[in-house]
Amino acid sequence: MLFSKINSGAIVGLEVSLVLVEVNIDYQGFPGLSIVGLAGKEVDEAKERVRSAIKNSGYQFPARRITVNMSPADIPKKGSLYDLPIAAGILAASGIIRENLDEHFVIGELSLDGKINGVTGAIPMGLFAKNSYKYFCLPFENAEEVSVIKGLNIKAFKNLKDLVDFFNKNLYVPSYKTKSMEELIRRKNLESMLEEEVDFMNVKGQGPAKRALEIAAAGGHNVSLVGPPGAGKTLLARALPTILPDLTETEALEVTKIYSITGELGRNKIPFIISRPFRAPHHSASKAGILGGGTPISPGEISLAHHGILFLDEFPEFRREIIESLRQPIENREIVISRANSSMVFPSDFTLVIASNPCPCGNLGNPDKACSCLENAIKRYHEKLSGPMADRIDMHVYCYPVNLKYLSQEAGDERSSEIKKRVQKARDIQNIRYQNEENIFYNSDVPVALVSKYCVLNSEAQIFLTESSLKLKFSARSYHKVLKIARTIADLEGEVIILPKHISEAIQYRLSTL
Repeated sequence: MLFSKINSGAIVGLEVSLVLVEVNIDYQGFPGLSIVGLAGKEVDEAKERVRSAIKNSGYQFPARRITVNMSPADIPKKGSLYDLPIAAGILAASGIIRENLDEHFVIGELSLDGKINGVTGAIPMGLFAKNSYKYFCLPFENAEEVSVIKGLNIKAFKNLKDLVDFFNKNLYVPSYKTKSMEELIRRKNLESMLEEEVDFMNVKGQGPAKRALEIAAAGGHNVSLVGPPGAGKTLLARALPTILPDLTETEALEVTKIYSITGELGRNKIPFIISRPFRAPHHSASKAGILGGGTPISPGEISLAHHGILFLDEFPEFRREIIESLRQPIENREIVISRANSSMVFPSDFTLVIASNPCPCGNLGNPDKACSCLENAIKRYHEKLSGPMADRIDMHVYCYPVNLKYLSQEAGDERSSEIKKRVQKARDIQNIRYQNEENIFYNSDVPVALVSKYCVLNSEAQIFLTESSLKLKFSARSYHKVLKIARTIADLEGEVIILPKHISEAIQYRLSTL
């Protein structure tokens, strides 16, 4: 047999396309190994890794003209995951592997000594292979990562020789055990990997801000925190994930898929994501780093924050083009990145939390310290947050300096676990309410066309909202956001109809503080 085919895949955006690794050994011509089919530099470098790995595993590398074609040829192939299918294809074409490999899907990187190393993107590869192939053959390093995929027959290998013996039925390799999400969360070694969380009980004072964050968590609303330095804005933002509902199994798999593609799982030594992401990029981050992009196009921070929190501290210090570019992802819950030869869509369903000082010196509005900024400097600082962008942020909260007497108190503030129960109860109400609607999961998702259907007010509340909107000159977007925030407040109180008190509180959060 001088020809073979091995099934593998290529990641395009967040999706996987089938790649057939075809190997042909020709007894005519000069010996050599060539790889064709729009292969990237990493794939082309596989020649030397594969050659050495085959020899050091105890097999003879064919001294013939070998051509490896990666079909289809119009899809770019990047990364080192093709080392293993190329090596298996060469061994199959030369007769060392004697069995048919049509039912196997193979990925993996090879060391020069034949050891199989982990690769990025194992989760989406496993999801793709589950429905079409009997066996998913991959590095042992990636086995734990894909073990959350139900129904996947995982065959994990540490070296090339074991893989060959398995293919030839000379070695029994048990399928790697899959695990439920509940089982993973219970495991102590995983819990120890999680970052230490900030409990709301440890945030002294800031009662109004805590209330606002509870509403934001319950309805998926974006929040702007403004206040002087040291008021606790960053601490409040970092405490927010502790009151969010737990990730569902579907959400956890979506988030883990993104982290798998970007290589974040291996970097953090965490095989899967079991808690809601909290991303806090520095204001010096590039546009591609925040939104996604690069070569090849990869997800940015807004996609890594999918189903979690994107926290932008010192928000006015971010470049204006980055701030304005957040408009579309906030509204559409996804980001479309277009290039001359391709276009990618990445999910970005995150809760945005921004923190800002009221002015460059930070003391504007501080009752204890006078502001030392010039009027023009304050104006330029405020212009960083444009009107259209401010209008897209649901809730605006001012954090006043904390009275020192609160800092000396040992306890008394409510724990995150208690707040989380109320948030979960409100989310449960929304899950039932929107169970028949597509792409609506919580109140902030409700489109304009359905606001009147789900945000029902009594007559007094409607009159109060109309008069207040006219007086405050609300835009149409602000009007609808007030309704959706009031809907969340009503859900937290278990009210079916929105009352005037709910509208009153919601309006307070629509008054910009920057």
